[in-house]
Amino acid sequence: MPHPDLTFEPLGEPETTLTGKVMKQVRAAIMSGEMKPGELYSVYQLAELFNVSRSPVRDAMLRLEEAGLVRFERNRGFRVVQPRPEDVAEIFAIRLALEVPAARAAALRSDTEIAAALKDAMARMEEAAAAGDDETFFHHDQRLHDVILAASGNTRIRSIIAQLRVTTRILGASTAGVNRSLQAIVQEHAPVVEAIMAGDGARAAAEMRAHLNHTGRLLVDQTITRLGLALDGDALWDALTASF
Repeated sequence: MPHPDLTFEPLGEPETTLTGKVMKQVRAAIMSGEMKPGELYSVYQLAELFNVSRSPVRDAMLRLEEAGLVRFERNRGFRVVQPRPEDVAEIFAIRLALEVPAARAAALRSDTEIAAALKDAMARMEEAAAAGDDETFFHHDQRLHDVILAASGNTRIRSIIAQLRVTTRILGASTAGVNRSLQAIVQEHAPVVEAIMAGDGARAAAEMRAHLNHTGRLLVDQTITRLGLALDGDALWDALTASF
């Protein structure tokens, strides 16, 4: 059986590109309330606001539309769409369906090379957590999950989960500094890694499920709070993820 390719190449627009910078600025404007859900905006407005050409703004808006953060209206412009808690729960339902069995498969295929890649990702997460470097931390968080998916032997799962994580990031959903510290997130990954390295498929699957359930529930509650909705987060979560 060929060894999986553990090379990690994250999807998404690097924030060093003009398109990536515009996406970051739009997310920040939405979070601060400068750009309001429901109001109509034009590419020309944002190009002037961010002092860039229309091309990177148009590209950024198309990426944000794919993530469900904006909606284009023909010949009029676009409107900001406020992400719903249902959107977060649906993303995590897919992740539960794919990443839990992937963790089990990774444990059954684990070897010294996979273990080394997992240990390195964990070590770099710990370093970034100690430095308070969110961007580097979540790069290696995503890398850790990708190593697990690669070790499962299913390359298509890697691309699906990578795109879902890009969507989550674009939506601005993160528990870091809101519900838990970076170090707490590191510790939450540790049992998953330990089970995979031990070759314990059942425990790896259970720990991955626990991790995704915890993260997803926190993000659903966070979204409900941000929108001021009168919703039962647990009931919503259970309704959308129970089958997964």
